[in-house]
Amino acid sequence: MSFDPQALLIGLFEAAVAAADPKTVLPEFLAAISKELSVHNPNGKVIVIGAGKAAASMAAALEENWPDDKLSGLVVTAYGHLVPCAQIEVIEAAHPVPDHNSEVAAQRILTLVDGLHENDLVICLLSGGGSSLLALPATGITLADKQQINKALLKSGAAIREINCVRKHLSAIKGGSLAEACFPAKLITYAISDVPGDDSAVIASGPTVADPTTRQQALAILNKYQIATSDAVKQWLDMPESETPKTVCESAEFHIVAAAKQSLLAAAKQAEKQGLAAWALGDDLAGESQLLAQSHAQLVTNVLAQETPVNPPCVLLSGGETTVTVRGNGRGGRNTEYLLSLAAALKGQARVFALAADTDGIDGSGDNAGAVLWPDSWQRAVRLGLNPEAMLENNDSYSFFEALGDLIITGPTRTNVNDFRAILILE
Repeated sequence: MSFDPQALLIGLFEAAVAAADPKTVLPEFLAAISKELSVHNPNGKVIVIGAGKAAASMAAALEENWPDDKLSGLVVTAYGHLVPCAQIEVIEAAHPVPDHNSEVAAQRILTLVDGLHENDLVICLLSGGGSSLLALPATGITLADKQQINKALLKSGAAIREINCVRKHLSAIKGGSLAEACFPAKLITYAISDVPGDDSAVIASGPTVADPTTRQQALAILNKYQIATSDAVKQWLDMPESETPKTVCESAEFHIVAAAKQSLLAAAKQAEKQGLAAWALGDDLAGESQLLAQSHAQLVTNVLAQETPVNPPCVLLSGGETTVTVRGNGRGGRNTEYLLSLAAALKGQARVFALAADTDGIDGSGDNAGAVLWPDSWQRAVRLGLNPEAMLENNDSYSFFEALGDLIITGPTRTNVNDFRAILILE
């Protein structure tokens, strides 16, 4: 059995991304609601709003599959993720740290849903990145406050649940506040999940669902990671008004249309077509990138020793979202950090290749989706005069794989079910 390892791994990644394409996953959900509206609510408005790296592609898919032209609205997506729409306006804003456009988009969306009636419908399209792209500071807080806290949390190693807990309590639109603004209109949210566990309250910081977290928890997270805050932020979080809605209208619906589980299944099927055994390690893996890589390196050792459910040739698949506690000043994202850590742990193990990439096409804030690891990557880097250990310590994994020519650059995929990892073990 002969393989081109890089082509095979990239093919698995492409299968995972394709399984989360809005054009593929949205139509079946839209068919049911459009039929219901034509019978029970023919005269109401249909307002489309949304935020996320997939928001524009979701809006385009909605337009393509909606039975009439009774659509209007606004979605916000990341720069470079624009998809032209005929009826729904698209604004681009910054990710992962919000900018002025993020604030403008959030305010305009609140204005769009103000004053709606019971016979109106709001369709909200959410995906990963929505927290940054839909940023409206709470009373007394400035956008600069939110930017500073966001940057610090992203470098701290905090989990996405923790980051979004803080974001929700500093926002006038997240954590259920958008759902309150839409009432009494019918509200349906379609979401592409990028969070481990597919928790609706965490995806894009849950603007259309009740928030189970509290302002006390937000304060505890800021203290845990020693995040400096302005006096305005401290004063706001000390006030009961900073608490998020704990209930929203019972008629509000929330549907996850794509998630990491389906993408891993698609990759597994693709691997099996190639004659490989596929072992799914989980779609919700989290924790530090370096620690997960060390754990996976041990699994590789166990596979080679035939102590696991699969034997070579095989592929180990996983999804989720790891974190990186930034201690250096290098360039890198969580996927390349994972791969460089895996290289350090495998020590040039023959017959083992790996890919790690973000399904949105952007690993952290770089221009790459991720990278490919070869058995000799570490040795090739040394021959080029690089110091891999120092680069790992300096969080400089991007530079490591750039020097080897092994970065994966796809451009924005316009979907987002978070990280995809595949370890190929040959006979």
